[in-house]
Amino acid sequence: MIKKIVILGGGSAGWLTAGLIAAECQTVDVVLIESPEVSTIGVGEGTWPTMRNTLNKIGISETEFIRDCSASFKQGSKFIGWTTGCGDDVYHHPFTLPSGGAECNLVAAWRNYCPDVPFSEAVSFQSKISDLGLAPKNITMAEYAGALNYGYHLDADRLGALLSDHCKKKQGVTVIRDHVTQVNSAKNGDIESLMTKNSGTVYGDFFIDCSGGRSLLIGQHYGIKLIDQSKYSVNDRVIAARVPYGSERPDIASMTMATAMSAGWIWDISLSTRRGVGYVYSSAYIDDEAAENELRDYLKKGASRSNVDELELRQLRIAAGFREKMWVNNCVAIGMSAGFIEPLEASALALVELSAKMITNEMPMTRTTMDIVAQRFNRVFRYRWEKVVEFLKLHYVLSSRSDTQYWIDARSPESIPESLHDLLDLWRYRAPTAYDFSSIEEVFPSASYQYVLYGMGFRASETFAKKSDRVDVGIEAIKRNFDLVGKFSEKLPRNYDLIEKIRIHGLQKI
Repeated sequence: MIKKIVILGGGSAGWLTAGLIAAECQTVDVVLIESPEVSTIGVGEGTWPTMRNTLNKIGISETEFIRDCSASFKQGSKFIGWTTGCGDDVYHHPFTLPSGGAECNLVAAWRNYCPDVPFSEAVSFQSKISDLGLAPKNITMAEYAGALNYGYHLDADRLGALLSDHCKKKQGVTVIRDHVTQVNSAKNGDIESLMTKNSGTVYGDFFIDCSGGRSLLIGQHYGIKLIDQSKYSVNDRVIAARVPYGSERPDIASMTMATAMSAGWIWDISLSTRRGVGYVYSSAYIDDEAAENELRDYLKKGASRSNVDELELRQLRIAAGFREKMWVNNCVAIGMSAGFIEPLEASALALVELSAKMITNEMPMTRTTMDIVAQRFNRVFRYRWEKVVEFLKLHYVLSSRSDTQYWIDARSPESIPESLHDLLDLWRYRAPTAYDFSSIEEVFPSASYQYVLYGMGFRASETFAKKSDRVDVGIEAIKRNFDLVGKFSEKLPRNYDLIEKIRIHGLQKI
C-alpha cells in the first residue's frame, strides 16, 4: 500500500504539490525535504485562473493569500510590439472566454460586423476593463469569485513561505530541512529511501521530484534525458529585477505586459507592492551587457526612472526542454525537474497544478497499480509539454518584424513544430475549434489560439459559409459585449483600491 509520500524540494512546485496531496489524500503521510540553502528566483510570477481553485482546495483564504504574497489580479496578457514593432502594435490575450463562442462562429461574425475592431475587444470586454486598470471583482464578492475570470501576479518567495506554514500547521505535512546526500534503490529499481546530511535516512513508498533544474531524482538518479526544444524556443537567458513603484498609489496593471525587444521580450508584472520585470532573450543574438542595457532603458521609461541604474539585476540561464518520461518506477517529476520552456504565457505554475491534480486524482493505492498510472501520466504530460511548445511558438511565427535577425529567424519554417505547421495550414480556411485538440483538459483552449492568431493579424483565405456559423447570433453577442464595457466599468473598482480594501477589511468567505 502507498502510505508515505516523500517530496524532494520546496519552492512553489513542492509546496503546491504537498498542499494538494495533503488536502485530497488524507490516508497517506506527506514528508517534504527542503534544502536550507537553495533559493528561488522570486522576481514576480503570473498564474492562470486555475490557481484560484488550487488555493481554495488547499484551504488558504484569498484574503490571506493577497495580503501575504504581494498578490494582485491578473486578467490575461498584453503583447506590445510583437507583430510589426510599430507604435500601435498591441493585442490582448484575456482570460475570459469569448462571449457566445459556444453557440456560433465568432470569428465569422467579427469579420462580417467589425473587422477593424481588435478581435479581443469584439468578443471579450475584459481587454477594455484591463486597459482601464480595473479589477475583475469588487469587495462585496466572495473569495475566489469574480465578475470576470482572473488569476494572479504574486511574489513566488512569499507564496512558498505561506504554503509552507499552512502545510505544516494545518495539514500535518512533515518538513525536513536538510541536504539529500544519497538516493538508495530497492531491488526492483524503485527508490527505497533518501539519505540526508543531518536527519538520517528518509524512507517512502512514492517519491516526487520537485528539486528544480537539478532534477536530482528523475534526471540524476534515473538518468532520464531532457528532450531539447531549443530549436523551437531559442531564448536561453533571463535578466530579472525587482522594481519599486514610484508612487504611493501606483497604477497596478491587470495584465502581464510582454514587450518585444531586439532579441527577445520583457515581462512586466505589477504586484501590489512592486513590479517584477525580466528580459528573456537569446545569447545567440545579443550579449549579456547589451541585454542589460536594453532592460535598463526600458525601465527608465517607467515610474521608477530615478533609481534604475541602482537596481540589482539577476542573471539566469534557461534551457528549453522536457523529460522523455516524467514518471519512472515510484518517482514522478513536477515543475522544473520535469522541464521548462520560456516563461511566456505563465505555463510553468499551471503545469505544476495540472501535474499535482492528476497525481491526487489518480493516486495509486498500491505499488502494483502504479505502473498503469505512470504510463497514463507520461502520455498525458508528453502531449501537454508539446502543446506548450507549440502555443508559445505561435507568438513568434506570426510576426512580420524584420528589424533584427532574431525576429527574422523566429518565424523561419524549420523552427516551427510540424504540428503547428499543419494547424496553420488548416486555419487558413477556418478558425481554430475544439476539434483541433484531442485532450479532454487542454493546456490552451481553441479560444487562446484565436486571441493570438487574430490579435497578430492572421488572415485566412475565403472560407465556406455554413449555416452552423450563425453569424447573426455572433453579431448580437458582439453588440452585447460592447454594451457590457460601459456597465462593468461603472461598477468595478481600480486594482489598487480593491487591494487596499482587502488588506483592511478582507473578502467574504465562500
